[in-house]
Amino acid sequence: MKLDSLETLYVKELRDLYNAEHQILKALPKMAKAASSPNLQKGFQEHLQQTQGQVERLDQIFTELGKSPKGKKCEAMEGLLKEGAELLEADAEPSVLDAALIAAAQRVEHYEIAGYGCVRTYAKLLGHGEATQLLQQTLDEEKRTDEKLTELAMGSINTEAIEPETAPETKPKVQKTARGTSSRETRP
Repeated sequence: MKLDSLETLYVKELRDLYNAEHQILKALPKMAKAASSPNLQKGFQEHLQQTQGQVERLDQIFTELGKSPKGKKCEAMEGLLKEGAELLEADAEPSVLDAALIAAAQRVEHYEIAGYGCVRTYAKLLGHGEATQLLQQTLDEEKRTDEKLTELAMGSINTEAIEPETAPETKPKVQKTARGTSSRETRP
């Protein structure tokens, strides 16, 4: 694709975000299932619903542009999510895994915040008023999600991960099975 105008760049970046959101839709259920904190599980499930709405807004923008949303693979998101998926295979204490999942999720959020900030600005400069509003709505959601993740981390999850062996807990411990999949055992 030749980048010959801001409009062309705008469409390219929208396609990147569209693909990124679809990758996130596949990853969030796995992250929710792996989390031991009920609040973190709930946060991932809420973000899944939010992401579905963000994809719908992008569909609306592409319809208004008369362009297809397909055609751009987001390599950066694929890499971020691959790193997150590696965490799910780790032999980890539940609280440490939760802390790691938050860190992985925040990397994703920061990528999205940067991407949506750029396309919102492009939309504004190009005179796409409705798209500007829709993209600002998504940008605001991404920022709130990042703030919620920070609150969860600072509230208890990271503290519990400091010395998980000595922390009183009844959460299941994640252990790898012979086939490399995870199973959970209840700790005494």
